[in-house]
Amino acid sequence: MRLKTFNTGEMASGGKRLALVFSLAAALGGCDTLSSINPFDRPAVYKPEVLPEVPADKLYNEGLARLQNGDSEGATKKFEEIDKQAPFSPYSKKGLILTAYSNYQASKWEDAITASKRFLAQNPASPDAAYAQYIMAMSYFNQIPDATRDQERTEQALRAMQELLDRYPKSEYVVDVREKMLVARDQLAGKEMNVGRFYLEKRNYTGAVNRFRDVITKYQTTRHVEEALMRLTEAYMALGITNEAQTAAAVLGHNFPDSPWYKDAYSLLESGGLQPREDRGSYISRLFNGFTSTVTGLIR
Repeated sequence: MRLKTFNTGEMASGGKRLALVFSLAAALGGCDTLSSINPFDRPAVYKPEVLPEVPADKLYNEGLARLQNGDSEGATKKFEEIDKQAPFSPYSKKGLILTAYSNYQASKWEDAITASKRFLAQNPASPDAAYAQYIMAMSYFNQIPDATRDQERTEQALRAMQELLDRYPKSEYVVDVREKMLVARDQLAGKEMNVGRFYLEKRNYTGAVNRFRDVITKYQTTRHVEEALMRLTEAYMALGITNEAQTAAAVLGHNFPDSPWYKDAYSLLESGGLQPREDRGSYISRLFNGFTSTVTGLIR
């Protein structure tokens, strides 16, 4: 039988390992088991707290009371609890529409939108459906940013408001929605004008024409339409398309004779030896056939 031999390094290393084992054994000597130092080796003792269910009508009344006291967030919690505890009770439907309303009151727009959509999905024929649609539309409306930023929320607000008009044309919210749609469209027009002016500054006249054309095509009832016609005069003059420049100025003068933008357009044409002259075959002329210059609900 051959005995294994160890070199000095192996013996020293082995000695260290043995010393470590003995030291651990000594440290554990006073412990009965490893579980005494293992916090994960003990059975957990759970004491579940069983809360008594609150009747749905009581939750509903408590939510109403909190709303009346101006505690919108507290009211939301009460109405949401109805949905958890009594989803099939008559109070569940009422609680859901009031969840949307209380979130709206608390300026929690996204939560109000979510609750409104849930209500509409579950109760499309409810007498409160128009109100849910209105809360959703106004929640989008209240998130409309200034005209220099992305206008996705503005477009969503317009879609939600148009849906209300289409589905509930006789609802009490129609008048308010129509006025707010004017404001939303004015915001979208303002965004187009900002981009069009930028293109003008960069001498990208074709890009500018496209933006200003969108304004006079889609947003004629906004306060931006006068400037858009003048800017079309400017851009078409720069492109050498004098026929359209003259038409834009003529349409501007016909519909807004006292506008300072018409004075600017007239002066611009005059500097090039031209006068406003409407070409009835121009798309600009056709767009304003029968146009009324009243911009309802907006200050020009």
